Amino acid sequence: MPPRRHSASGYRGVRERPNGGFYAEIRSGDLRLSLGTYDTAHEAARAFDAAAWRLGRPRRQMNFQDVYTLQQALDVAPPPRVNSAQDRAEHTARQRRLLVAQEDERVMADWRRRHPEDVAYEQSYWARRREEDTRRRRKERLDKRRRKALASAQADLVNAGGSSFFTEEDERWFDIWLSTSDDTNDDDDGADDWSDWD
Repeated sequence: MPPRRHSASGYRGVRERPNGGFYAEIRSGDLRLSLGTYDTAHEAARAFDAAAWRLGRPRRQMNFQDVYTLQQALDVAPPPRVNSAQDRAEHTARQRRLLVAQEDERVMADWRRRHPEDVAYEQSYWARRREEDTRRRRKERLDKRRRKALASAQADLVNAGGSSFFTEEDERWFDIWLSTSDDTNDDDDGADDWSDWD
């Protein structure tokens, strides 16, 4: 009989679950023994090998060839995953949140289908908000550049031996350290800031 192929996980007796975990099971004739779900495929494969040792399987049917006794297989196998009442409660809460989110998406899709004029109004509202935000940011950047240029000119004047109309304690001297790097370029419409609302 040809050797059995390994599953997509790369290990014998291990399958990847849709939630990202790895499920291990061992079969012996008509018997299917569930070994549980593990965080990694490696852990699930170690659990499979420990069960294979207990069932007296030959080493060629195991995932790892670095184990020579049942005790070694048990030592490297992960502890069984325990599902506590808290785990079950968290799972139930996640399932409820998922159902609520799915229902919310369904209702919103229905609302958008029934009220296209409201959808158009909402999209135009957020487009106006993006334009206003872009104008405000450009104005703030221009103001910072002007303030920094004024402070730099006054500093150059004082360094050349002249006198400044800033007093020594004038807070405008701190404007020399303003960052005037462009957080958004002039072509930016601010879509990154409001992309969640489209």
